Amino acid sequence: MTPLMSSPAAVAVHGLVHDYGASRVLRGVDFTVGQGEIFGLLGPNGGGKTTLFRILATLMRPVGGRALVFGHDVVREAREVRRSIGVVFQSPALDRRLTVRENLDVQGRLYGLGGGDLRRTTDEMLERLRLLDRAESRVDRLSGGLMRRAEIAKGLLHRPRLLLMDEPSSGLDPGARQDLWDLLRDLRERFGTTLLLTTHLMEEADRCDRLAILSEGTLVAVGTPRALKSEIGGDVIVIATGAPAEVRDGIESRFGGPVQVVDGTVRLERPRGHELIPRIVEAFADRIDAVTLGRPTLLDVFIHKTGHRFLGDQAA
Repeated sequence: MTPLMSSPAAVAVHGLVHDYGASRVLRGVDFTVGQGEIFGLLGPNGGGKTTLFRILATLMRPVGGRALVFGHDVVREAREVRRSIGVVFQSPALDRRLTVRENLDVQGRLYGLGGGDLRRTTDEMLERLRLLDRAESRVDRLSGGLMRRAEIAKGLLHRPRLLLMDEPSSGLDPGARQDLWDLLRDLRERFGTTLLLTTHLMEEADRCDRLAILSEGTLVAVGTPRALKSEIGGDVIVIATGAPAEVRDGIESRFGGPVQVVDGTVRLERPRGHELIPRIVEAFADRIDAVTLGRPTLLDVFIHKTGHRFLGDQAA
């Protein structure tokens, strides 16, 4: 589905800044999300994406800049923003002792729904999320995939125009992840729901219409996964060696640069990389342990933009 680029944008972020004490976690972030898009915030833990998520969900005030949801400021018009959004957090927010229907009933009453309207809306969400046959099941008896569907049903109960999801695939096995993405695309295609999600998973980011890549609070790239990967200059060659600085300098001297050392390996991007590899191996055979060749991935985009590996083990 082509995103509906009507005005105002579903999300517009302008120069967003946030600090935790003396630590700056967002550094002037700018991007927009068109209505009807599936938009991803990709970054390692500690990159700033969860802070940005919480600001858009009106749970945190930025130090500087602005964030708008359908034209409403998340600080000055938080009530209007909350009417437009549904939120699915990474940690489950369901009462595990209640049934699926009871959880939705509680959520609906928080939004002022009741009586027949609440019953009809709940049934609609349960059917939409393929949970109608599990409506009377206690949450603690659901699989991880079904529990995630119930979380999404809660987030959609008041029919928001924008669904915010923090690490939606967290804890799901590959089959449940595929099922989740089939569901998200169905929501977008059938109901025009705009989806904004945070993720540190490259496979998940690849499924988005567009991405904003964050590193240490800085926006390093925005675009479609295909366009971002096309910025890489050809094939990606990675060389394992015990002397990375020496091999890097030697390759730059003989074959030209740029060549990077990333996490103890030598990395370079070249068109028709398969033709260059035999020449590199011949020149540095005694210092090379292994060579790999691959087409660019989003991980390569991150390294290309930041000069360092994707640090998934940083503090949140």
